[in-house]
Amino acid sequence: MRSKNIRSFTAWLAGIPLSYYSLGFLSNFYSTQIEIILLTLAFHCGVSIFFYYLLGRGQRQLQRSAFDFGLTTALFIVLSFFLVGMFKMAGQFTSLFDASYFQLENKQLIYFVAAIIPTLPLSIWLLSLARQKGLKQTTPFKFVKENLPGLFIAVFFFLTYLILASIFNQPVFDVDDILFDTDGLLWRTRFTTAAYQDYYWRSVHPFVLLIIRPLISLIAFFLKGDKLAAAFVLVAFSGAVCVFLAWYFVKHTIKNSIYALLIASLLGASAAHLVFGSLIETYIFLAAMAMIFLVLLLMEKPFFVLIIAGLVSFGITITNFAQAVITLIFVKRDFKLWIKYGVIVAALTIPLTLLNNFVYPDSQPYFFNPSSLNAEAGNTFTPSVERGLAVLRVMFLHSIVAPDPLILQEEIPFLKVWMFKADPMRLSKYETWFGKSLAYFWLGLALLGGFLFLKNIKRDEKRFSLAFIFILLFNFILHLRYGKDLFLYSANWTYAIILFLALAWKDLADKRWFQIILLGFIALLLVNNSRLIFTMLSTSALHIK
Repeated sequence: MRSKNIRSFTAWLAGIPLSYYSLGFLSNFYSTQIEIILLTLAFHCGVSIFFYYLLGRGQRQLQRSAFDFGLTTALFIVLSFFLVGMFKMAGQFTSLFDASYFQLENKQLIYFVAAIIPTLPLSIWLLSLARQKGLKQTTPFKFVKENLPGLFIAVFFFLTYLILASIFNQPVFDVDDILFDTDGLLWRTRFTTAAYQDYYWRSVHPFVLLIIRPLISLIAFFLKGDKLAAAFVLVAFSGAVCVFLAWYFVKHTIKNSIYALLIASLLGASAAHLVFGSLIETYIFLAAMAMIFLVLLLMEKPFFVLIIAGLVSFGITITNFAQAVITLIFVKRDFKLWIKYGVIVAALTIPLTLLNNFVYPDSQPYFFNPSSLNAEAGNTFTPSVERGLAVLRVMFLHSIVAPDPLILQEEIPFLKVWMFKADPMRLSKYETWFGKSLAYFWLGLALLGGFLFLKNIKRDEKRFSLAFIFILLFNFILHLRYGKDLFLYSANWTYAIILFLALAWKDLADKRWFQIILLGFIALLLVNNSRLIFTMLSTSALHIK
């Protein structure tokens, strides 16, 4: 009993920083005395219980393997330093970031402290009640308990993405194409205001409003109607979902939780996910749906669930439905099933598109009107060897290890921060020895994965690996012709690269030396990619007073 009480106290204490900054964010919407007190009681009890079981998992891990415990602890320390570093870095740019957005005011702090003290005995009582009532056997409780490490790592990246989302999606960014050719103003306006029409009049997002706007409205309901803040949360949450799903996929295919944590962290720390897990656009939603579809297949979920996932992917962006189809073809080797799936999804897309434009009149043209595709003509270019090499460089290097971006002064009242410019062609480079060394090291890891894949190609089942290869091939062919800044689409393929390599490195997953190498690479990757965030901040700050 005494050890459990010590563990409860430690969990209560360890969770205070998370509760403080979370309540700091929520205090922007719930600011009265009673609201702060009630939120603190509810939130910190939940955090304390979560940390209680996390500490229990850590104790068991320490008893099993001191090395595994040390590596996991080191990873969480690295991520903690990165999270704090992002907060402090952002704090240097006061015109862009107000630290008080995530902090309690002095008078609110008193209520927070007063309310957090009784959460210790309250959380202990709730744990006892859960044991007595058999709540530990309920589905939500078992899900959290079984997936604690993955959920915890996702929380780290959610907080990081949320900080960045609160900066780069502010209304002061009042034009498109500032960051990597993103349509930031368009999607912020379409998702969070009554002006939902696509002023580019494109049909490639057939019923995206029907999917995203209700989710933002739901989150906004809990944020007292603040749809912009709800969009921040949804984007960051989608990025965190990708991190969790990467952990889940690797955990259930390779059967190594430590290795799964490292791979999930690698995805979350990649340049693509740091950027698009923070910007209001469609790309992080596409990555999340692609990974959800992947995990649904892994879990062998019912056919109708796959139909829903495919429809959501199609509704957000037409081309990304191809990734779901490719995955289905390689994982479910059943020709009749493929035909059935394609026919059902195709049959449902038209009524859903009509419903979208009924709920949101004149929001965009219909995708089944061929003339509507003319709006994409400005994003198409003639394929060439030079562009092909650029596509490969962006896909396999820049999407993971951020280079020094291009700073372009063009027609908009902001300096543009891009990775690639199609016409005339320009491509970011690694200007520092640190960036070059890290890029070469990543290339070495990728080549090692390719070698191991070929070496073991006849030994293991390769359904998922082949799906990833063809997803990458599809994206290469598509962007050989399409895209002004290729990095804009990087979330569409980064998960496939990292999960392919995770499976290819399978023979090394249990090797301690390889786990240490991955941990060291992730730490250095976070340092390198933070330079990209700093460039985005410092360049944007020049235009915002």
